[in-house]
Amino acid sequence: MAARLVVALLAVSSAFAAVSGQKYNAIFSFGDSMSDTGNLCVNGPPAGLTLTQPPYGETFFGRATCRCSDGRLVVDFLAERFGLPLLKPSKQGGADFKQGANMAIIGATTMDSSFFQSLGIGDKIWNNGPLNTQIQWFQQLTPSICGSTEACKSYLGNSLFVLGEFGGNDYNAQIFGGYSPEQASGQAATIVDAIGKGVDQLVSLGAKYVVVPGVLPVGCFPIYLTLYQTSNAGDYDQYGCLKRFNSLSTYHNSLLQSKVNQLQSKYPGARIMYADFYSHVYDMVKSPSNYGFSTNLRACCGAGGGKYNYQNSARCGMSGAYACSNPSSSLSWDGIHLTEAAYKKIADGWVNGAYCHPAIQS
Repeated sequence: MAARLVVALLAVSSAFAAVSGQKYNAIFSFGDSMSDTGNLCVNGPPAGLTLTQPPYGETFFGRATCRCSDGRLVVDFLAERFGLPLLKPSKQGGADFKQGANMAIIGATTMDSSFFQSLGIGDKIWNNGPLNTQIQWFQQLTPSICGSTEACKSYLGNSLFVLGEFGGNDYNAQIFGGYSPEQASGQAATIVDAIGKGVDQLVSLGAKYVVVPGVLPVGCFPIYLTLYQTSNAGDYDQYGCLKRFNSLSTYHNSLLQSKVNQLQSKYPGARIMYADFYSHVYDMVKSPSNYGFSTNLRACCGAGGGKYNYQNSARCGMSGAYACSNPSSSLSWDGIHLTEAAYKKIADGWVNGAYCHPAIQS
């Protein structure tokens, strides 16, 4: 009896250690401009892309790195937290990806181009690497990372996967293509199903630790607040965010949380985590001073002044735009992406806080 008790306690202890003191082999990241660490720029910066210009990257790197921020992103902070190097972009030739690779690319969508063509908005997307394509890029790398299929199952089973966020650009394409937020929400179930299939694919390859982030409260972002501002006070919530656009985000996220719960039941041997991007960023909007921010709805880097400091014709990195003197006091970096300071707080919230369910490390 005592022996059985000791064995049981050891099993519980080792299971706890696997979660609370997890030492990952690697981190593998997928997503869009919230996560890209350079894939879009590996063959040289695309013409006209402002994020390859100063002041992007000024806070940490001292130069533009093709990251859509003044410094590091959530995935950079996760790598640092687990003692791993900052993730190299997967398209970087000749790199060693054994400790991680980043498949994320600016402009990425969940859905393939045919989906947007069917909606009549094929011209509104870049589609440099939708979710399916990013998983293919990852599969092409795995032989150099871990060898045989069997060896990879073991190696990847002790790696952390971050799948997104995905969905933001799927909705951006529709909104910027003339769809209302309510019309765009009609595609949410299809988009969430595709994200779920992405998780299925990763688990089939051996993934056991998968973080699946939701989309952000875009109704609080300077780009949306500028482009879709109205004179009707009823269109705004008490914090100054556009309600219709946030309702689209919360609808997507409710479906995604249900999907993650289904996947966790389907794969009891895996740890599939819903990262609540929305609630954390919305809390920063509601209580900016709690996070050290003096401004929440205004872009640090931009032009035009006013409430939001955003102009499409003078975006961050373009002539006429400039960065605020202290980006760490701002939530929004360029009107559509966040500052390094915000991303660090978000990463902390995912690792051991209240904004990832279950937390990455608990």
